[in-house]
Amino acid sequence: MQLSEQEIIRREKLTKLGEMGINAFPADEYTITDTTESIKQDFSENKQVKIAGRLMSRRIQGKASFAELQDSTGKIQVYFNRDEICTGEDKTLYNEVYKHLLDIGDIIGIEGDLFTTQVGEKTVLVKNFTLLTKALRPLPQAKTDENGVVHDAFNDAELRYRQRYVDLIVNPNVKETFVKRTKMYTAMRQFFNDAGYIEVETPVLQAIPGGAAARPFITHHNALDIPLYMRIANELYLKRLIVGGFDGVYEFSKNFRNEGMDRTHNPEFTVMEIYVAYKDYYWMMDFTEKMIEHCAIAVNGTTKAKFGDQEIDFKAPYARVSMTEAIQKYTGFDITGKSEQELFDFAKSIGIEVNETMGKGKLIDEIFGEKCEGNFIQPTFITDYPVEMSPLTKKHRSQEGLTERFELMVCGKEIANAYSELNDPIDQRERFEDQLKLAAKGDDEAGQFIDEDFLRALEYGMPPTSGMGIGMDRLIMFLTNNASIQEVLFFPQMKPEKAVVQIELGEDENAILDILKTQEEAFSLAEVKEKSKLSGKKWDKASKVLTKNNLVKVEKIDENVFMKLF
Repeated sequence: MQLSEQEIIRREKLTKLGEMGINAFPADEYTITDTTESIKQDFSENKQVKIAGRLMSRRIQGKASFAELQDSTGKIQVYFNRDEICTGEDKTLYNEVYKHLLDIGDIIGIEGDLFTTQVGEKTVLVKNFTLLTKALRPLPQAKTDENGVVHDAFNDAELRYRQRYVDLIVNPNVKETFVKRTKMYTAMRQFFNDAGYIEVETPVLQAIPGGAAARPFITHHNALDIPLYMRIANELYLKRLIVGGFDGVYEFSKNFRNEGMDRTHNPEFTVMEIYVAYKDYYWMMDFTEKMIEHCAIAVNGTTKAKFGDQEIDFKAPYARVSMTEAIQKYTGFDITGKSEQELFDFAKSIGIEVNETMGKGKLIDEIFGEKCEGNFIQPTFITDYPVEMSPLTKKHRSQEGLTERFELMVCGKEIANAYSELNDPIDQRERFEDQLKLAAKGDDEAGQFIDEDFLRALEYGMPPTSGMGIGMDRLIMFLTNNASIQEVLFFPQMKPEKAVVQIELGEDENAILDILKTQEEAFSLAEVKEKSKLSGKKWDKASKVLTKNNLVKVEKIDENVFMKLF
């Protein structure tokens, strides 16, 4: 393992702490009586507190130092004074441990008294501190210059997603996104529970992938010697529970689809699906808009949310537009009664990429996706989908060729999908067989299996039922103004990280590093060059090697150029 200069220095400090009898990773419980939030909310002068957190900054001035401590609730200023901490003759705890062996990022416990500084800052006067964890890697340290320009911010997307633990430490707004995500789950669960519905769990490993049109991940069960599929949807299992006598069931489901990745798709994602007996899709529209309004208020305190340049209002009721109406409005083409060839020719004529594997449903879906979807910014129910697009949906009670289905669109993206569920086992078998024919044509998203057990369940009788699935990741994107799904997943799927290349450094490179490691702050470039005593040619070569391999950073602030360890 190759270590940076800062990592080497921190390990040397770890050794020194051990030699002094200080365990940098103690096992003892550290009892906390306060948090930074509770201190600020219930502040009183001279109150004794005991907190713990991460050292985020400090300004050492001889025998005194102001620092900043961060815990799970926020940050607070702390004041270290040598004579308050070391009341006797031995000043080692402050002079040696605090000043020289602690680093930014270390986790410490603090006992002290509250006071207010002359500038009105609520502060903890440290009476004693305990090292709880030594950080062996330095945190990114963003700095703001006199012009308000931020330097060295931890904002590279790939690094942030790979090292979410660092992202959460140094970017407070990221943590707030995930706190809001939890609030959304809590609000939705409360809404369903108050309605009397039951939260359940269904299998993630399935013998037959079903409930959606998607390419599954395939694995193998060694003991049974059979292939198994990661769940692409939990729909068919939840409907089995309706057959079994539950009037309303729901599940927050981790689903897996072996398909493309982009700003709104991750191969592992979360969907909530709910099924309620004796209801139809009209009832489900009313229920869905009230539920989402409830969640929006729980997350943001209002029904309105900013998303990019748009202000979205999740207050019910929402507009309702049929798919036929939407396509006719934005393309001038009426899909009613059109053959597969007519749909194919029209799609091709308006510049949509089509191929021979596409059936009527896929062609209509492409037309709507390309020409209509992006026009629906405010929450809108798109209703009454053609039967070819909806193999699990009841045929429309009054309109031939359509189904009782809706999708909820927000900012041109689908976030919910719902049906009056198909409960006729004969009709359902025919729909499954139609899907097999599409798969045989080459449509790799069409259903490739007939779930005989699900059909058997329907033959025992499933009451009239409405079901709805909602993409939890997309919904929280809209509620927190995040345009990328990676921003609302703690650990999004990433390409494999590139291996670290070992770098051989010469005497000249090490001479520069030895100068820089003597202090955490940046040196002026001229000062480092002068202290290194390298010729111009050697300096140019050595500094180029160090900057190219991200061992040092050179930056210009105003008219001055500085060099520091990366």
